[in-house]
Amino acid sequence: MEWYSDSEDSGSFEGLGGGEGAEVTQGEAPQDAGLYQGLPSFFSVEDESSRLKMERMMSDSPCGLIVCDALDPDQPIIYVNRIFEIVTGYTAEEILGRNCRFLQYRGAYATRRHPLVNPSLVTQMRQSVDGGKEFQGEVLNFRKDGTPLVNKLFMIPVHGDGDTVTHFIGIQSFTEALLELGPLPSPPWKEPVRWRQRPIQENDHFSYLVSPSGPGQAPRGESFIMLLSDEVLAQKIFCSVAPRDLASLAMVCRRFHRLSENEDLWRAVCRKEWGPETANVLDQMARRQQLRWGRIAREITTLEAAAWRKFTVKGAVEPSRCNFSACATGNKLVLFGGEGANMQPMNDTFVLDLGVESPEWKHVQVSCAPPGRWGHTLSCLNGSWLVVFGGCGSNGLLNDVFVLNLDDDKPTWREVATSDPVGAHRPHPRSWHSSCTLEGTKLVVSGGCSDSGRLLSDTFLLDLTMKPPTWREIPVSWAPPSRLGHSLSAYEGQKLLMFGGLATSGPLRLRSSDAFTIDLSDEEPKWRYVTGSTLPGGATPGGTPPPPRLDHVAVSLPGERVIIFGGSIAGLNSASQVFLLDPTEEKPTWRRLDLPGQHPKFAWGHSTCVMGGTRAVVLGGQTGEEWILNELHELSLLSANVPPLDAVSAQQPDPKGKRVVAD
Repeated sequence: MEWYSDSEDSGSFEGLGGGEGAEVTQGEAPQDAGLYQGLPSFFSVEDESSRLKMERMMSDSPCGLIVCDALDPDQPIIYVNRIFEIVTGYTAEEILGRNCRFLQYRGAYATRRHPLVNPSLVTQMRQSVDGGKEFQGEVLNFRKDGTPLVNKLFMIPVHGDGDTVTHFIGIQSFTEALLELGPLPSPPWKEPVRWRQRPIQENDHFSYLVSPSGPGQAPRGESFIMLLSDEVLAQKIFCSVAPRDLASLAMVCRRFHRLSENEDLWRAVCRKEWGPETANVLDQMARRQQLRWGRIAREITTLEAAAWRKFTVKGAVEPSRCNFSACATGNKLVLFGGEGANMQPMNDTFVLDLGVESPEWKHVQVSCAPPGRWGHTLSCLNGSWLVVFGGCGSNGLLNDVFVLNLDDDKPTWREVATSDPVGAHRPHPRSWHSSCTLEGTKLVVSGGCSDSGRLLSDTFLLDLTMKPPTWREIPVSWAPPSRLGHSLSAYEGQKLLMFGGLATSGPLRLRSSDAFTIDLSDEEPKWRYVTGSTLPGGATPGGTPPPPRLDHVAVSLPGERVIIFGGSIAGLNSASQVFLLDPTEEKPTWRRLDLPGQHPKFAWGHSTCVMGGTRAVVLGGQTGEEWILNELHELSLLSANVPPLDAVSAQQPDPKGKRVVAD
């Protein structure tokens, strides 16, 4: 599948016939000099000695060779030699005019990059192309028949006038990859449906179908969909598909490709698929960074640009603390409460605005602050609203709820008054529980630890739109084992994914790698086991899950996917490993992501903020015991968020933001 974002036509539409007989043999001038117009000098008749030198190099060690036009945004292939055709199984007519990324799709009918292709290597390759630099590496490619190949690629930029990169030369040495990948993807089309034909009347609902063959008649070889107007196609059909499907539609024909270049169409598709909150954040980024929505959709869907970076900020969070809770609203990170010296519960609020040129921690003066606490949860509601629940205070565990509108002129914490008795309708006081928000108005609380030290397995929902707000326990016939320190992620409206934590296993308490889902919109919600290691057959349906852990980070991505990293992990496993799970799949399978950049050594769920579903900012946790809140690590899905290495600030952290605390 090709993505049409910042490019012109990258399919085989125009100029493909020019590849006929494009191979140049040693010592023989090409028959058609016009065929080599626009190629580097050593492929043209004007520089015969350079051309012969290149041909001698190629004949000494036969390799595939392509030339790409660097002045075209999509770098289409404009020359291919015969060896490349033989090895890949594609003819010149199928290759010319396309970006060479199509070799990362298995078979002629594949619609997406194969999951075994290393996304970080693809990112390095794209960065080399963007920077006009050489690239050398081994990339997993596929023949037309689906056979996996290891492509030892050497890519060279060719400079023209003014040191401008005009072309890229790719030299490939292919070897067979010993992989068992199963059957090839099936062709994307089905047998044509036999429609009953009848004349279309003027008052017919389908009167916008216009055909030169007559009313109600499609020209031979064409589908009725081709008779729809551009307006109907864009507003009634293309707007209703997912970003990945829109990219596939753009491959059908020139007309669909032209329609798919509309920025408003991509924006509407992404907003429908990812929700207005994420779309608004991305819209601001698109305007600020001058990004096209097609590129944004590609990078978020494929995760090809995902990378870590480290940066520093000014200011300080004083007094120093641990076991605080943090979340993000827009471009602002909010930190509330925590455990101070001598286990003193704290109730102050700090804000870090990453949307400004020089971010700095600032203490926010608020009214009616909640009682001090640690081990609580802080979540974001619609817009700038925040909600705090539970935790451990000076007089024991808590089960109160407070909300704050950060955009108020005088921000004030307000306690959410409920008349529900504790027990059947209201959660018991707890700490180290998990919570998330649904639809921006509902708070969900799950598990945790009670006053007596007992682990909990219940799930409660608080609808803040009701008057008065009312707690409701989710009735289930079976619940996952009791646990604390787990994560709770929302996807597809009112569906929840629970992962990990410290769970009960008979008389023991063990770190868990189990995953469970529940749909709260069902009349009778039921927990369903997805994948894990402690239950029977746990590793079979879901691949190899992340190592068991608690107090980890769970990030809900656009497209209903969840990534897991960090936390307290047993053994020698690294907390910086990132795992991806799509709970919407028929058989959800864990996938490990190999991401470039400077990753954190430690990351904790209560101190990591997710911004718009495209960035996860990790606060402190450099050694697991030392909180340096001026040193932040960011996991970004978009290349626009990651500055060049020489642009990353080398500023030393403020020593006031650092404190060593005991476990």
